[in-house]
Amino acid sequence: MEVDDPAETVPAPVGHHQTLLPEPTPTPTPAPDPDNQQTQPIESVPAPVDNQYHQAHPTEPVPAPVYDLTQPTEPVSAPNDCDQTHPAEPVPVTRTTEPGPPINPDIPPPKKRRRRRKQFPEMIPSAAVNGLRLIRPHPVPAENSPDDIDDDPSLSKTHRRRRKITDLAKEVDVEALIAISVGFPVDSLTEEEIEANVVSKIGGAEQSNYIVVRNHILARWRSNVAVWLTRDHALESIRAEHRSLVNSAYTFLLHHGYINFGLAPAIREAKLSSLLDASPKANVIIVGAGLAGLVAARQLVFLGFKVVVLEGRTRPGGRVRTKRMMAGDSGDVFAAADLGGSVLTGINGNPLGVLARQLGFPLHKVRDVCPLYLPNGRTVNSDSDSRIEVSFNKLLDRVCKLRQTMMEEVKSVDVSLGTALEAFRRVYGVAEDSEERMLLDWHLANLEYANATLMSNLSMAFWDQDDPYEMGGDHCFIPGGNERFIRALAEDLPIFYDRTVESIRYGVDGVLVYAGGQEYRGDMVLCTVPLGVLKKEKIEFVPELPQRKKDAIGRLGFGLLNKVAILFPYDFWGGEIDTFGHLTDDSSMRGEFFLFYSYSSVSGGPLLVALVAGEAAIKFEQMSPVDAVGRVLTILKGIFSPKGIAVPDPLQAVCTRWGQDHFTYGSYSYVAIGASGDDYDILAESVGNGKVFFAGEATNKQYPATMHGAFLSGMREAANMLRVAERRIFIPAEKLHTVFEHYNDVDSLFETPDLKFGSFSVLYDPRTSDIETNALLQVEFKGDKSDSGRLRLYGLIPRKQVIELSEQNGDIKWMQMLNRDFRVKLVGRNNLGSEEESLITCIRSGRSRLTGESHFDSSGK
Repeated sequence: MEVDDPAETVPAPVGHHQTLLPEPTPTPTPAPDPDNQQTQPIESVPAPVDNQYHQAHPTEPVPAPVYDLTQPTEPVSAPNDCDQTHPAEPVPVTRTTEPGPPINPDIPPPKKRRRRRKQFPEMIPSAAVNGLRLIRPHPVPAENSPDDIDDDPSLSKTHRRRRKITDLAKEVDVEALIAISVGFPVDSLTEEEIEANVVSKIGGAEQSNYIVVRNHILARWRSNVAVWLTRDHALESIRAEHRSLVNSAYTFLLHHGYINFGLAPAIREAKLSSLLDASPKANVIIVGAGLAGLVAARQLVFLGFKVVVLEGRTRPGGRVRTKRMMAGDSGDVFAAADLGGSVLTGINGNPLGVLARQLGFPLHKVRDVCPLYLPNGRTVNSDSDSRIEVSFNKLLDRVCKLRQTMMEEVKSVDVSLGTALEAFRRVYGVAEDSEERMLLDWHLANLEYANATLMSNLSMAFWDQDDPYEMGGDHCFIPGGNERFIRALAEDLPIFYDRTVESIRYGVDGVLVYAGGQEYRGDMVLCTVPLGVLKKEKIEFVPELPQRKKDAIGRLGFGLLNKVAILFPYDFWGGEIDTFGHLTDDSSMRGEFFLFYSYSSVSGGPLLVALVAGEAAIKFEQMSPVDAVGRVLTILKGIFSPKGIAVPDPLQAVCTRWGQDHFTYGSYSYVAIGASGDDYDILAESVGNGKVFFAGEATNKQYPATMHGAFLSGMREAANMLRVAERRIFIPAEKLHTVFEHYNDVDSLFETPDLKFGSFSVLYDPRTSDIETNALLQVEFKGDKSDSGRLRLYGLIPRKQVIELSEQNGDIKWMQMLNRDFRVKLVGRNNLGSEEESLITCIRSGRSRLTGESHFDSSGK
């Protein structure tokens, strides 16, 4: 029996101070394989592979028609995603008996009836492409024949009723759909594009033409992600006079990680060649080697930054954790169990799907068939199952309409989703007998699984705010586990393991990060730690984070999901399904082992994973592993023994404890009562005038609680850091001189402080000797011997507290008193307020008049 408890923190070594600047990046500590076994491809049990996903790719980009950006094209209807499964990671199981269409990475498939996390179709408006202008040589004749109907099943009904258009226009339609699947709006620019000034004027023909060009470049690379799409290749199919649009779109897509990203050999080679003879734009410290941190690190290195990654664990991946389970006399029974992020939730446009294609990883579609079993082991009656499913979806629809009314009539009113659902359940008499109530509880447990929290914690108003952005397509497993992605992404990166970050200090001179008894200095820092760590305030920020950000951290929820992975000697449950569910008559424990995932198709061995959600997930952390596994076996025997199937003793079992993990304190984020999607955006905001940046699934409003959300947030912040770095590089020299003069005027005053102890220097107000008045404090953090390698922070502090401070001993004690006891806020030179500036003026004036006069002594008299 084994408990996978990542909460056990490896003691950090205490050593000499280590700086990132100006010394070259030190050799990183290699990441040990936590299970003493390298990731192995699963060959013994091959997963179904979609031909479209794994066809041989040509060495050159796919030829495309030449666009002529002169004539308007017809509107294109966007896919209606209201019937697709929500992308939460992990994702609630979907159930149907109909087989799904083949996996297609970029184009939404035909719709099908699914059991989904959320069904609010009226909240998801169908978008349309309006005003796009297609560059083509000849006008398209209008054809009004009712027989000219496009029967492409991947398009909406509205689109199928449109008149027939040229093949070229259809090509543009497909490219627009691919752009939609990646997250671009159909007829407008994203905020990122506006910030990047991709067009000279918002709206109009230039913007419409830019969108067509951008979609074409994106679709062209997506057609063959194994090659590097050059700027010249992008220009091949666009007329020469539109070169500026191609340059603008290509640069944006490249820098923001929409094209030419990933791990294909050609991509790696092209990125390495781009680094030759290039001086670093800036030095970046990345906190956390999870998906967001690894992706950002790789992109920043490509963009010309010097990067170091600090990771508190002894492995990369964060909440993506694959456990190698082995048993048998000679280890002949083994399996790869994903104990954290497990499902690629929606493959259309998913960047992890691109990585899978590049690395040759097969994808296994999670089959929709999910039988449910009663506590006595009987299969749930299909009529009852269907009836409660319909009723459950209607309850969600009722809640949706209620909240629309509430938000229109009474602003800022929010209650829990659980309260609203229960009220409607009682009003409409849903699930009044015991079996129906157990079925409804199963659906509620599935919803608690999707959100990693109890229904009573979810915001009725905004719990599903990310629905309009969800990625469509099938949900898939990666055979061998998602750690295969992690190992590939971490390769060759300068990662330092066993470096738990305790403090991030930032100011005008840069950033200092303290981790494991060592000091790392850089120009910027990217913090990718989970929301749970920020909530626990395990990292000290100096100066403190803005109140706006702290409020958002407090409002958003960070929930819990746990798993029990069990390796058996053989597959006794059958390999024709990937999931099955179990009902309970105890509503408070409805999430306890309510859903089982069969990993036999993808893990390499007979592996079952039982999920624990909602209130049961919290109680589970106090349950012993022996009791937990015993409870799972009791449920399995209750299901299979009546069928004459013996349940064998397990060979190995692993129980997660994500709530006790000191590097996460939970599983993934959710919108709590009083929070909204805006809080994700606030969490993503940088602070310190472009010094401290934030990434991770809880900073991604569109794709929270997903692996691809973390991936995309890393790409987003790499682009943001590039924009800040380039803005600083191009500051005119005369302005830089003025800026440095402005900062150095204060430093010159501190060359002769009124009081100095350790790294602390103090200037008193020359107008008074009152010990209750404020003094100006400077704290200097020394990185190297050069003046540019020092970080200076400032703050106001009463003279009385200065005296108390000076009577203590040591920088650590002084900093503790300053932050904990005196609540003094330290800021960079450019963040000093009017009171501090006024005091500086008085000190400078007093110094000029009283040159040679003695200063106050440490007593303040």
